[in-house]
Amino acid sequence: MAIDLFSGCGGLTLGLKQAGFDVVGAVELNDLAVETYRRNHRKVKLWHGDIRKLPPRRVLLSLGLKSGQLDLLAGCPPCQGFSALRTLNGRTRVRDRRNDLVFQFIRFAKILEPKTLMMENVPRLAGNRRFRELCDRLTKLGYVCSHRILDAARFGVPQRRKRLILLASRTRDIPFAKPTTQSRTVRQTIGQLPKPNASKDKLHSATEKHSPNVVKLIRLIPKNGGSRTDLPRRLQLKCHRSCTGFKDVYGRMAFDEVAPTITSGCVNPSKGRFLHPTQNRAITLREAALLQGFPRHYFFSLTKGKFAVAEMIGNALPPEFIRRHARVIRKHLLFPKAPGAA
Repeated sequence: MAIDLFSGCGGLTLGLKQAGFDVVGAVELNDLAVETYRRNHRKVKLWHGDIRKLPPRRVLLSLGLKSGQLDLLAGCPPCQGFSALRTLNGRTRVRDRRNDLVFQFIRFAKILEPKTLMMENVPRLAGNRRFRELCDRLTKLGYVCSHRILDAARFGVPQRRKRLILLASRTRDIPFAKPTTQSRTVRQTIGQLPKPNASKDKLHSATEKHSPNVVKLIRLIPKNGGSRTDLPRRLQLKCHRSCTGFKDVYGRMAFDEVAPTITSGCVNPSKGRFLHPTQNRAITLREAALLQGFPRHYFFSLTKGKFAVAEMIGNALPPEFIRRHARVIRKHLLFPKAPGAA
């Protein structure tokens, strides 16, 4: 059994289920994420609200569990305050009241006493004093902790996405999943989709409208990995001529490579390398979700518009990345003693 803290739209829950875990509970604050989660994970008990106001003992009582029975407590606390973009690659501090939510793992671990824990977040959290304190406090609770910064592209996810992953157990170190030598490409992931105007999938057909100048620029970007910097200066947008940073803006993905990191601006070409490899448009919401690793049938609520969905997809955990590590955790739970141990 597993519980998903900060569940978002359900990427972590999906990965845990795919690894064979029975996800019995989840917590989420955002209304749109809750609506989306409930449509995809109907049998999971979901607490909709501020996790800081949810007593862990109420969770145990509601699920009919006793302390120590839970196999895995997992989650990804909001990471915006630690992201490289928000902190300008560490050159500035961001005061975000959500930063202290990492300590909710301690509050729940004290009462639930799960056999194992898994936390995923942005790499920059690893150098923050909160992460050091989190690991110290988990150690005092009897957990053996280990962490690494890994690229999801090495674990079956068709995008570059470096993430911090923390694994903890009451018995011994949990090994990390082994990386693969073959990457899943953009072509393998979205190459067979119909054009948006020929699709009945609302997530695929909701394309972005652009000004005539932007439309002209997109048409000029070289196919299959081209960038705005490939264009003669006279053909670049005026705002780009004086801006040397963010060179991926208005860039195309390459079909036979992994995608760049899917962010909350993933359907807006002015936010990164989010142009389709060959078609003259940004990727669609469905394409973004597939590049995150969600299956084609996964439901995302459009009740608050496409940009709210893009944010939800960009903030999600890649299910395949989670699945691979969760499988290792399951094996650890089935065989709690190290090979050769008495």
